[in-house]
Amino acid sequence: MRVKNTQALARMRIAGHMVADCFALLRENIRPGVSIKTLDQMVEAYIQKHGAEPLYKGYKGSSAEHPPFPGVICASVNHEICHGLPNERLLKEGDIIGIDIGLRYKGFCGDACVTFGVGQISPAAQRLLEIGKESLYVGVRAAQVNHYLNEIGNAIHAYADQHGVSVVREWGGHGIGRMLHESPSVSHVRQSERGPKLRPGMTFTIEPMINAGGHEWILLPDGWTVITKDGQLSVQFEHTIAITHNGPEILTPWDV
Repeated sequence: MRVKNTQALARMRIAGHMVADCFALLRENIRPGVSIKTLDQMVEAYIQKHGAEPLYKGYKGSSAEHPPFPGVICASVNHEICHGLPNERLLKEGDIIGIDIGLRYKGFCGDACVTFGVGQISPAAQRLLEIGKESLYVGVRAAQVNHYLNEIGNAIHAYADQHGVSVVREWGGHGIGRMLHESPSVSHVRQSERGPKLRPGMTFTIEPMINAGGHEWILLPDGWTVITKDGQLSVQFEHTIAITHNGPEILTPWDV
């Protein structure tokens, strides 16, 4: 894992705050009847206005046959786990939508995800949102100097078990800096291998995907959208963090 110096951390802090500003903009505009494409265009306009670069638009998968991602935000509705397409779908009262945003500013990246309720949502959906959000902070609090990387996933998995929900296994957090995806992968489930010891200057994302039912998933024919196999709701919350001697620093403070 690359250790960032003071200058790099300062630039990542700026990029992360820009991501948080995008979520503040979305929070004011997510409502029944709005199209996901409109939300995507809002974020793209903000990123361009502030001289940053969107990281998801045109992103290619692991193979040459994989279609490039068509939008600036990932927008995953209800039973969609991740990588939902920002198309012309209209949001409805009671929906939940997970929005993931990545950008690069002056050479350094910020990356975060928030799941929003649309209008008045069901008590079950509200409970899942609360559990999903707290699972992120459980993971953040586990990311302390001289702890090991696997303590993050151990803590998140234990919390999910206590609340009768499941954690998606196949997608995790990742190192981040000049590139969106750097080493290492950050698991959100129990791992026997401890991984690296956490040191000041390490930067990575924590982004658990929490399902109301089982953790199994299906990839849709569009090549991107991942849904729960049992059709139950899924939520995701994510921060980019930096390890410091004073505890983990959240670089994407969308919750402030």
